[in-house]
Amino acid sequence: MSKIPASVLAFEKKLVPSDGLMYGTTWENRNNQSETEPLELQEKSVRGTISNRLKKSEEGKIDAKIESANLQTVDSCALTPDQDTLKLNFTLKVLSGVENPSACNHEGFNQTYSEAVKNYIAEHGFKELSHRYAINLANGRFFWRNRVGSENIEVHIKVLNNNISKSWTFDSLAINTQSFEDQSNDINELAELIAKTLSGENEFLLLEINAFAQVGKSQDVYPSEELVLDKNNSKEKKSKILYDVNGVAAMHSQKIGNAIRTIDTWYPEYEKHQRPISIDPYGAVTNLGRAYRQPKQKKDFFSLFDRFSQGEKLDSVEEEHFVMAVLVRGGVFGEKQ
Repeated sequence: MSKIPASVLAFEKKLVPSDGLMYGTTWENRNNQSETEPLELQEKSVRGTISNRLKKSEEGKIDAKIESANLQTVDSCALTPDQDTLKLNFTLKVLSGVENPSACNHEGFNQTYSEAVKNYIAEHGFKELSHRYAINLANGRFFWRNRVGSENIEVHIKVLNNNISKSWTFDSLAINTQSFEDQSNDINELAELIAKTLSGENEFLLLEINAFAQVGKSQDVYPSEELVLDKNNSKEKKSKILYDVNGVAAMHSQKIGNAIRTIDTWYPEYEKHQRPISIDPYGAVTNLGRAYRQPKQKKDFFSLFDRFSQGEKLDSVEEEHFVMAVLVRGGVFGEKQ
């Protein structure tokens, strides 16, 4: 199969989350806005010990190493003694138009690609993908580490479009994060709105998400951590720098988006691991150092997309779902010259 002829090819993402702002409150007063306070980052100076693996040449000098204090300045964030609940607020915009690349320099390819996507919409209507996105919103996966050890988690979702009056409340701990079998009425209703938008029936869908996790009084909460490539030359000289927006602790929009699109149960080793991974062209899971969709197996996005975009039928409907999920994610996919 020949590769795609378009050397310039890009797609805008169709799920667009905002940064998530973090607030502290109590579980009893979680619906009372006046009882909610923005969480601020706190700076700590800590005296740690040397706990990293030593080189062979250093093993005899362990006492001298331990004697040298491991001084660090770090950012942290925690609830106050009066608060036991973390509130996370963000919005999510769903856009239509996945059948139209934002940039494409080959008219013939554009036609075959658009035809392939229209056929997918006619046959599947984005129902499977939207159902999975809806479940990841409802189960609070976007809390990441803050989800672990929470006594209660509740997610409130409200449609902000002027012409749609809908809202839902989900008991997130009752919704499985490892499968996508939940068929509750509320999840199906939310999924239907997302599917109609991705399919082009609605131009856009704007959702507001207010999520609450009862983590415990005074407990640490975990905003996003900033990536600082050279900490020795950074102005703050901190070993951990957390993210905030105008003084309010926050989570990166990219991290929230990664959680929402953690829907790939179609990769080759799923039966072995039994957990979904985030949609990625190569099935990359950076914290495990693995790419689960190897090009040599022809299960990566580019191998499948080259066939799909030129009208060839893929081996399974799951492969079609994966290709369309990557296109919803967006990216630059042109063939390098």
